[in-house]
Amino acid sequence: MAKAPVLTPQADDFPRWYQDLIAKAELADNGPVRGSMVIRPYGYGLWERMQAEMDARIKETGTQNAYFPLLIPQSYLTKEADHVEGFAPELAVVTHGGGKELEEPAVVRPTSEMIINDYFSKWVQSYRDLPLLINQWANVVRWELRPRLFLRTSEFLWQEGHTAHATYEDARDFAAHIHRQVYEDFMLNVLGMDVVPGRKTVKERFAGAINTLTLEGMMGDGKALQMATSHELGQNFAKAFNTRFLSKEGKQELVWQTSWGSTTRMIGALVMMHGDDNGLRVPPRLAQIQAVVLAIKGDEAVLAKVREIGDRLKAAGVRVHVDDRTDVPFGRRAVDWELKGVPVRVEVGPRDLENGTAMLARRIPGGKEPVAIDALVELLPAVLEEDQALLLKQSRERRESRTAEVSTIQEAVETATAGGWARIPWVDLGEEGEAELAEHSVTVRCLVAEDGSVPDADDAPGNVAVVARAY
Repeated sequence: MAKAPVLTPQADDFPRWYQDLIAKAELADNGPVRGSMVIRPYGYGLWERMQAEMDARIKETGTQNAYFPLLIPQSYLTKEADHVEGFAPELAVVTHGGGKELEEPAVVRPTSEMIINDYFSKWVQSYRDLPLLINQWANVVRWELRPRLFLRTSEFLWQEGHTAHATYEDARDFAAHIHRQVYEDFMLNVLGMDVVPGRKTVKERFAGAINTLTLEGMMGDGKALQMATSHELGQNFAKAFNTRFLSKEGKQELVWQTSWGSTTRMIGALVMMHGDDNGLRVPPRLAQIQAVVLAIKGDEAVLAKVREIGDRLKAAGVRVHVDDRTDVPFGRRAVDWELKGVPVRVEVGPRDLENGTAMLARRIPGGKEPVAIDALVELLPAVLEEDQALLLKQSRERRESRTAEVSTIQEAVETATAGGWARIPWVDLGEEGEAELAEHSVTVRCLVAEDGSVPDADDAPGNVAVVARAY
């Protein structure tokens, strides 16, 4: 009888494969309240690395981190009509505290535009106070009807940036800078994820924004996932909160604003874009463990050598873990590290020691080969960079091979339903066509210019709609 696979094969049941991998790679568990999740240490380690990489990029823009309250007076949400309408179905509301009914209910933050703008209106007095650039790392709650770990949960972790500027142009350019130099750079160069930068349609843009910029990634099953967004808020919130400044000309003017965010959804994207039937494949630049050195047997000389290799690799700047748990069968340990997607395994046993070699197993391209132990320190950094580039190349080739140029709505629906993306001229689709797509659970993920750049307007000549089914 054939041995049952560790994971449900992707081709058999992609959603089941995803759930299997989340559990068996020890990334997360469902929480006790429907829609909540417990992020386990290995999964949280991925988020910590994501935080560190993005936080550095965010701070390079001059943005500073702050923290704002979790509970927001319900009255705040009535100040910007489009915003409250967009979030109303997802709100969690606290009506009692300390055993008593609250005089005013408090909303558990679904996003922080409202409370942050209340304080911006106090902090901004003059053009000298601008630009005001704030980011916070926090949790938010949006009551989710169809939860799925990392992708859609009622509570999730994120960063949310909020800025105020003296001019429309400054705000517009800052939102675009975050979109490309923070988010896209991080996704391409750290996550190894091919993404399409574009502009959301009016129907899909953030509630209360005048423009939303997005990055869309194709998952292993051909569906799209919105990875991160950057919004131009115009003066909508400035009007609601009367956030004004004294200009250089001595006039009272409203500020122009942006907001932008990325979430723990990126862990789900990491699983679905790079994972295979053997488990995760973690990009080396992201991995908290880039190389694991395994002792095959509990031989003292072997244990001493794996520890020595670990020390040498660590000194060379490789993030390394020594697995000397020889009371656990080697095969089980190897499968566990494979599931977790550690980029490289260095396996050492008595026979390897006699030959002065170690077995090098590369998770991303697959395969094993013996290498000289003395060559590991020089070899591994190059191997890790090769494998980082390979993940990006594979994700790009998947998207390009599964994206079709179409000219009709029917063709777009057929392509998306078959597990691909379609590109259709926006002039041939329009808002009526977008509504027709929605009847088939297909959405316009973004608008792009003919040359692949981000268009300056919703109706710019030559705009192309990228169409897909999405998570």
